Amino acid sequence: MPSQTPPLVSVVTPAYNEEPHLAQCLDSVLAQTHTNWECIVVNNCSTDGTLAIAQQYAAYDPRFRVISNATLLPAITNFNFALRQISTTSKYAKMILADDWMFPQCLERMIELMERQPSIGIVGAYGLQGQWVLWEGLPFPCERISGKEVCRQRLLGGPYVFGSQSSVLIRSDLIRSRIPFYSETAEHADSEVCFELLKKCDFGFVHQVLTFSRVRPGSMLETSRELNTLAPSILHELLAFGRYFLTSEEYDNRLKSLLVDYYDFLATSFFEQRPKPFWDYHKKRLSEEGMGFSQLRLASTVGRRLLRRLSPRRNVAGTRQWGL
Repeated sequence: MPSQTPPLVSVVTPAYNEEPHLAQCLDSVLAQTHTNWECIVVNNCSTDGTLAIAQQYAAYDPRFRVISNATLLPAITNFNFALRQISTTSKYAKMILADDWMFPQCLERMIELMERQPSIGIVGAYGLQGQWVLWEGLPFPCERISGKEVCRQRLLGGPYVFGSQSSVLIRSDLIRSRIPFYSETAEHADSEVCFELLKKCDFGFVHQVLTFSRVRPGSMLETSRELNTLAPSILHELLAFGRYFLTSEEYDNRLKSLLVDYYDFLATSFFEQRPKPFWDYHKKRLSEEGMGFSQLRLASTVGRRLLRRLSPRRNVAGTRQWGL
């Protein structure tokens, strides 16, 4: 009796001026132990050798397809366009950004888990970012958790296990059910879409490092870190999804805690003398969330910090020391 054909997975690679990294990314697709894949490279009007490299791979292996945009698209808009190109027969889809790559067993391990656990809509895994292993949180050997529970844990300050665009595999039907797939106004659209999808499916996790994400100057990740876009995004996720996944008491307590943490962070930034664009960004984001930027609350938090620095206290030996 012939063996069953393994499921088709669509690998999607949006690329803009990725000549130094694209070959390594596409080589990692070729090296996959799961061989029933298509790889769609979407060239977003690159001005370097990105298109030529992608075309070389397509000439070498027909499983590669190359699409070139007529006009330059914003990053998330291009991600959405790329996902709309997946085959109508693919069962799973995986984005791998052009400066990232997959370890050889990535597709095999993720697909194997989803085939065994049909309730799983999204599966993640550990990822290597530079030299650091990320997205720890689910205790071994847990490989499946209710979507509502993993979202609840995250909203209450628990571990972040959703990873990045490059680190998750998603059922293709879920991608086809959302147009656009990613919100094009959300800064952390990859985590926001997980909250949306996990209302109706479970989350899976492979306890193995399966992807590599590159950290480099000028990247979206680097910009995010400079501004700390994570702080307002965590607040946004609570405001957008907290009342669905949390009890009223949990929601209220978490909101109070997040605002305390946010203004503590802003007070630290005040002492660090962060530039005007930093403050403009956070004022805008708080306004967009309907919270507003409170000069009074910031001044109060800064004042408490100053008092702690200036107020003497006694240590256990009875000598005076200055608190921080």
